Amino acid sequence: MIDALKTWTTDHRDPVDAFLRRCFAENRVLLLQSDLCHVLDTLATESASSLDGTPLQQAVRHFQEGVFQHPWAYFALREGAGRWRYLRMHQEQLMPESVSVSEFLASKELFVKPPNDGDSVLEIDFEPFGRHVPRLQETRSIGQGVLHLNRHLASAMFTRPEVGHARMLNFLRMHSIDGPLRAALRAALQQLEACDPDTPWTDLAAVLGRLGFEPGWGATAARTSETMGLLVDILEAPSPTALEAFLARIPMISRLLILSPHGYFGQDNVLGRPDTGGQVVYILDQVRALEREMRDRMAIQGVQVDPKIVVVTRLIPESDGTTCNMPLEKIQGADHAWIVRVPFHHPNGEIVRQWVSRFEIWPYLEAFSIHVEREALAQLGGRPDLIIGNYSDGNLVASLLSERLGVTQCNIAHALEQTKYLHSALYWEANDAAYHFACQYTADLIGMNHADFIITSTYQEIAGTTHSIGQYESYRAYTLPGLYRVVNGIDLFDPKFNIVSPGADSDIYFPYTDTSRRLHSLMPEIDRLLYASDPGVPYRGQFADPDKPLIFTMARLDRIKNLTGLTEWFGACERLAEAANLVVVGGYIDAAASTDEEEKAEIARMHALMDQYRLDGRMRWLGTRLDKNLAGELYRHVADRRGVFVQPALFEAFGLTLIEAMASGLPVFATRYGGPLEIIQNGVSGFHIDPNEGTAAAEAIADFLQQCMADPSRWQRISTGALARVAARYTWQLYAERMMTLSRIYGFWKFVSNLERGEVSRYLQLFHHLQFRPLARAVGKD
Repeated sequence: MIDALKTWTTDHRDPVDAFLRRCFAENRVLLLQSDLCHVLDTLATESASSLDGTPLQQAVRHFQEGVFQHPWAYFALREGAGRWRYLRMHQEQLMPESVSVSEFLASKELFVKPPNDGDSVLEIDFEPFGRHVPRLQETRSIGQGVLHLNRHLASAMFTRPEVGHARMLNFLRMHSIDGPLRAALRAALQQLEACDPDTPWTDLAAVLGRLGFEPGWGATAARTSETMGLLVDILEAPSPTALEAFLARIPMISRLLILSPHGYFGQDNVLGRPDTGGQVVYILDQVRALEREMRDRMAIQGVQVDPKIVVVTRLIPESDGTTCNMPLEKIQGADHAWIVRVPFHHPNGEIVRQWVSRFEIWPYLEAFSIHVEREALAQLGGRPDLIIGNYSDGNLVASLLSERLGVTQCNIAHALEQTKYLHSALYWEANDAAYHFACQYTADLIGMNHADFIITSTYQEIAGTTHSIGQYESYRAYTLPGLYRVVNGIDLFDPKFNIVSPGADSDIYFPYTDTSRRLHSLMPEIDRLLYASDPGVPYRGQFADPDKPLIFTMARLDRIKNLTGLTEWFGACERLAEAANLVVVGGYIDAAASTDEEEKAEIARMHALMDQYRLDGRMRWLGTRLDKNLAGELYRHVADRRGVFVQPALFEAFGLTLIEAMASGLPVFATRYGGPLEIIQNGVSGFHIDPNEGTAAAEAIADFLQQCMADPSRWQRISTGALARVAARYTWQLYAERMMTLSRIYGFWKFVSNLERGEVSRYLQLFHHLQFRPLARAVGKD
């Protein structure tokens, strides 16, 4: 694309000159993609000749940002997901020329914090450590790392069978399977052929044990024969399918450690508190699903072991009426899963008693990991087989523990902050007192490069869309002026990335039409919450016309979740306010009750909007936290009333409430930025909205509600589409099956590639000690 632009510029200097002049005339050092496209569109309308289809138009459409330091203009050109090039153009010479990522980042640093003369800048580059990694080639393959890895492992075993067989034997020996493998397999299969297929392992144990086979091959003769047959096929002619099927059967995951330090992690009365939302729901549902899957896999392989899962979070002594001050709490709906809470400590050893914002958590994590290690080993009865980190803090602690214990590490980001806070890396110093982005982004870089595999809920989370970058993609190259410059932070084509979407708890969130399962005893409480003059919880507003359909939203009350944005759309659109009532569940009604500054600001804004648009008769704002059963029945009540669920976030990494609403049969309207763009089939199972275009979003909701009044089947079609979409793609059973298969395959990959991983491990240790640790210690000392 750059070469085409060069050639075209030679004969078309005038439009290039006009474009650059207009960009410089903006008098802004940094222009975003939308700004650059606007400049070009304005130029095109005034130009005598068309720019449609020209290399200039194509290039500008792919520019993500431009940096303007007279006389040079620097551009970042994104040719596709994970494929970037950089160029600069002189205002007088005009001819484009390629520059390195380092040169482009340096141009951004110059107007923020120029380096002193002679000072070099620390550059972070993880690319050299990827030379042993079987890198993906195609953009559409991003997020399907395990498929590529299986092909690579099978190919390696086929081309060098003596090495591959030895590695497989050593891996099996590590999991208590021993003996002269090929001869033992042949003898075992001969014995099994003479057995009834349903013969239990207990009747086979003696003879197979003499051949070196321990429990775990199968609960019956048929299952054992299948498993051994898969291994024979792998040793004879390895294939990706056979390798995955065999590794998925190895009983190697029975103890699981999950880390989620920040927020109020509990089972009751916590959702909606600061830093406490979908991640808690995700993990608790995940635990129940994984325990069932682990238990079932163990049983079918003939291993009589109860799986154990420990979720470690922070103990908060002053826990505001929650269970977050309890060191140990059994997870409801699971047999052998527990929440273990470990306190943070001040440097003098005293326990930190109050809640700590996720942005202020960094000084405590290293010591926390040491205490966690001791507690987790005690609760699990030994070393975990897999460690799963959650969010930036949990992923950092997972990295520290994985390194010390030599355990496979899985990361789940939930949300990475770089794409949520514009230019937060570039202006890290200006925002350091409130957010400590430099500390967090350093922790992110450590966590994602240390992880053996990374789970995302959507493709967008990794690689974005045609017009927007992905969350992980934002860590590919960035700069923290005055600290360091990342020229290659993460490779989107690394096979560690896998898309595994979560679901909604089917015992709680089920279709509104399933009347036999509905909790009718909760209806008086729902009626009181929504319609009574005294709902029994903090509230504002009472419906003047309670018979209207309901527009329902529920989330934390923060800027990104944008509940106040939805309220403003509703208030400003008379047609929408006439068609329905608005129900908002989130935050506190009284700002004095909140300890979070961002939430306090949103509370004040919500009150101001309700005053401005006189919404007290059209809206009910509930400052409460709903338990899951009540939330599930509330979704269904809104469906009974032929209402809709709206998720108006400025950005949403996935959107569990969206899945919950769809699983209940509610038509949904949700942000097009993030996971909802993939979850919803627009016009089939819901609708996409642009949260930056509130007027258009409000009109779209009003259009739908009016269409449904005229034609009730319209609402029913979208409801049916939502239910079908969830059943096909977003269930915890599918999630758990895939997660357990991934953990085994990446455990094998970790084992066979251990020597190559030592290099990046040392690099990360240096990065942690020399960059993260000083930044973390500085938090709270401003």
